[in-house]
Amino acid sequence: MVGDLVGSPGRMAFAQVVARFKQEGAVDLVVVNAENSAGGRGLTAVLADEILAAGADVITLGDHTWDQKGFQTYLDREQRVIRPANFAPGCPGRGYVTIDTDQGRVTVINLIGRVFMPPADCPFRKSDEILRKESGLGKIVLVDIHAEATSEKNVLGRYLDGRVSCVVGTHTHIQTSDDRVLPKGTAYITDLGMTGSRDSAIGRDLASITARFLSGMPDKFVVATQDVILEGIIVDVDPATGRSTGIKRVRENVPGGKSHHVDE
Repeated sequence: MVGDLVGSPGRMAFAQVVARFKQEGAVDLVVVNAENSAGGRGLTAVLADEILAAGADVITLGDHTWDQKGFQTYLDREQRVIRPANFAPGCPGRGYVTIDTDQGRVTVINLIGRVFMPPADCPFRKSDEILRKESGLGKIVLVDIHAEATSEKNVLGRYLDGRVSCVVGTHTHIQTSDDRVLPKGTAYITDLGMTGSRDSAIGRDLASITARFLSGMPDKFVVATQDVILEGIIVDVDPATGRSTGIKRVRENVPGGKSHHVDE
């Protein structure tokens, strides 16, 4: 599961790293949050197709879902690109998807937090509703909670422990060090991190962000291009039970970087 892609540097890093991981047999399924892929804000149909072709099996989104004009129609037709399930009823697209893999059926659920975020329905109740009412879900269930507050993500992870295989946080673009398998078998991390420029302010050019803080005036946020990394996790799941058996943070330097586990 890969942290937020930011602009063309993030897309380039994703394509390079995921292609190698799949060739090496290091991963069976790739889920990526791509809501910052189009110049740092939102996603387009063309870029979504590019990311899927580069190796994504499922793309998740967040608060920038509607930033690119006309993207709604794409969400209605492409099932592998999902938006938060707890958006208001009637929104285009879908909030979860179940796909068939060599390891069995896998369901990916996308949620958005409510603390310091735009209005949305309750992610706790929406996850309950999906898990309780929907038939045909995979034994393996992966959840992306796109949220600002670490407390909200942490509590949701505990709330879903034992009912899903993995809960990961996205949105803050800073990889956290609390990756672990919770007591009932759910892998968890508060934030996957970011796929983009590390020499930046969460993927944006430092000069424009610094000017905004100093002046308080609006400015265009340019996507940064230096020191590009891919961050995320590799989670091991028992396909027979849906319980996670391991989780490892990954940070890949691109180009020419060597993949390593951050805690090693």
